[in-house]
Amino acid sequence: MVTVAVIGCGRIADMAHFPPLSQMENVRIKYACDIIIEKAETAKAKFPKIENTIADYKIALADKEVDAVFVLTPNFAHYTIAMDALKAGKHVLCEKPITINYALSCEMAEEAKKQGKILDIGVCNRYQKSVEMMREWAEQGKFGDIYHVYASFRACRSIPGLGGPFTTKAQSGGGVLIDWGVHFLDIILFVLGGAKLKTVSCSAYTALAKDMKAYKHRGMWAEDTADIENGTNDVDDFISGHIRTDKASVSFNGAWAQNVDKDEMFIDFMGDKGGARFTYWGKFEFFDGQSLETVVPDYEIPDMWFLEDKAFIDAIEKGGVNRNNIEDVLETMKLLDALYVSAENKKEISF
Repeated sequence: MVTVAVIGCGRIADMAHFPPLSQMENVRIKYACDIIIEKAETAKAKFPKIENTIADYKIALADKEVDAVFVLTPNFAHYTIAMDALKAGKHVLCEKPITINYALSCEMAEEAKKQGKILDIGVCNRYQKSVEMMREWAEQGKFGDIYHVYASFRACRSIPGLGGPFTTKAQSGGGVLIDWGVHFLDIILFVLGGAKLKTVSCSAYTALAKDMKAYKHRGMWAEDTADIENGTNDVDDFISGHIRTDKASVSFNGAWAQNVDKDEMFIDFMGDKGGARFTYWGKFEFFDGQSLETVVPDYEIPDMWFLEDKAFIDAIEKGGVNRNNIEDVLETMKLLDALYVSAENKKEISF
């Protein structure tokens, strides 16, 4: 039996982690913690497996029965809580991004190594069946040489929680790139398998909500965190970049908000034998360059969050590491950090 504490009871806890943890017979949810105690209490009412609600996460860290902690807070709190948990001798699963920058992420990795504890990062798409299959097909040579990848993570007028933590750089570390781009770029690096960065170039724009009160939107997820009257918006709502690795080049465009009435969420993998378009959170289509036919594989897509959480719990019980171990995710954080540096300084960054 693995005893866990969940710190942060917002959307990602409710949608992604409480459901699978509630299903696992070998998991005990001793604490649900949130500084807004009502959120923890709402979670307990919805998920009866939760035993206690607390507002101070250090209560859970002081409990010797707690084996592991899920850090599901806003980005700026990841570092402090995860470091405290590791120093308290707990295993940690921390939601993406690792932290708000690469330097702090490296410190977390070092602390996990020092304490001999598992530190997994919630890049859940590594457990998405389509992503697993594309990596397998790449390893089997079905793509041939993957020479370029293009990613689009673009939506029409959907900046989250305008004025709140999502759009305040000191709390989030950035905008659409660190929020959505982290998933797309991590998928690309995972499918390519150990690609090493060579150069990056990036442009970032805070374009559509410079005047927050005048901003019009189709929808605003995380609206409960918004503060349009008194808040801040100093992060990117549009991002564009080019990446060179030792395996393939990568180009991308991302938009929380664009004046194009389309949501375009996909990744194209271009190989000299075949190529694929992966529709985000969905399936992929493979074009065979020899037969000139499109293959649509027939497969089910299990719950990636269940598989992610199960891999974390299994690693605690059985030992070893899994594909979300921080050492394997650091390259993604290094990439995000470099892209933001490139955009700020308006120049290419070399590694």
